[in-house]
Amino acid sequence: MKQLIFNILAFFHKPFAKVMPFQTFRYIACGGGNTLLDIFLFFISYNFILRQQMVHLPFITISPYIAALIMAFVVSFPTGFLLNKYIVFSDSNLRGRVQLIRYFILVGVCLLLNYVCMKLFVEYCNFYPTIAKILTTVIVVSFSYITQKKFTFKVKVEP
Repeated sequence: MKQLIFNILAFFHKPFAKVMPFQTFRYIACGGGNTLLDIFLFFISYNFILRQQMVHLPFITISPYIAALIMAFVVSFPTGFLLNKYIVFSDSNLRGRVQLIRYFILVGVCLLLNYVCMKLFVEYCNFYPTIAKILTTVIVVSFSYITQKKFTFKVKVEP
């Protein structure tokens, strides 16, 4: 399965080969695919599973969009991790457990960075929310790629 995905990505990378390295292309393709999966799962969960209704648990009531966010995250988090581990940063020689913990931390930091950037751009810079979201996405994706390459899935140099 891994080789099949590599072959498909290599085929589509050819027109972009002079513009970006294969690893960057894999990151964009896998991350974009996982993001689309996340949005699709959110949409299905919110509209068809939860039917836009509040979720009443024994000790708390959760709004339907937060519950749908959690439901989508339960699938997209492991999918994103596995794609990054085996497809994008397959050269990493760190232990899988270390990668998973680092990936979880990075996802949390990215969520916080999304929140801070959106607040900053919309409320303090008075940017239109869609423009703020585009700028935020560029910042967060760039930060995420560099962090995953240099920290989460780095290649440890053996002495």
